[in-house]
Amino acid sequence: MRLAVSTRPTRSARRLLAAGVLGATLLAGGGGTAVAAADRPGAGAVTGSSARLRPLAELSARRLATADLVAAAKYGTGSPVDDPARERQVLDTVAAQATEAGADPEVTVRIFRDQIEANKVVQRGLFRHWDADPAQAPTERPDLAEVRAEINRVNAELVRGIAASTGARTAPYCGAMLVAAADGVRRADRLDALHTVALGRSLRSVCAG
Repeated sequence: MRLAVSTRPTRSARRLLAAGVLGATLLAGGGGTAVAAADRPGAGAVTGSSARLRPLAELSARRLATADLVAAAKYGTGSPVDDPARERQVLDTVAAQATEAGADPEVTVRIFRDQIEANKVVQRGLFRHWDADPAQAPTERPDLAEVRAEINRVNAELVRGIAASTGARTAPYCGAMLVAAADGVRRADRLDALHTVALGRSLRSVCAG
């Protein structure tokens, strides 16, 4: 669960983010052209791909929600956002899990690098927000070990999701379908501007090519 912070834009701004920022952030990673499925042949096939990509977007949003807790645990302690030792541990673990699940370890690590960077986008954004408005800063400090245990659980699910979505991730119109899946999650979870941008960043390497 994300911390309650006043970073939610207006309705028109959220629509702009959905149509522009989310897609642009995703497509910056070379995920393809975000066009409507109806404008392409084989709409049934791409619709199926979107459904298979939705779990990756949902799990990425779940993982991003933990960034709020990590930020709250670190804020005011002097602990840096970057934690190379923890990042290496995560990448080594998911690479091993990918091998066991039948996923490509190199692809899995690439996707998880984006997940880690997206988490840091949220942490830095919240730090700036709390610095600017101390009244919004968290009053309780979560247990970072417990938060990381939850992250590890989500990581394992995400590895399995990556293994199960190879066909969708290598489909010709993966980029368009990933934008649609991510926007569906954005709307369902009512993500604010910060988490919308971070969600796009987290999914940048999902599509092959």
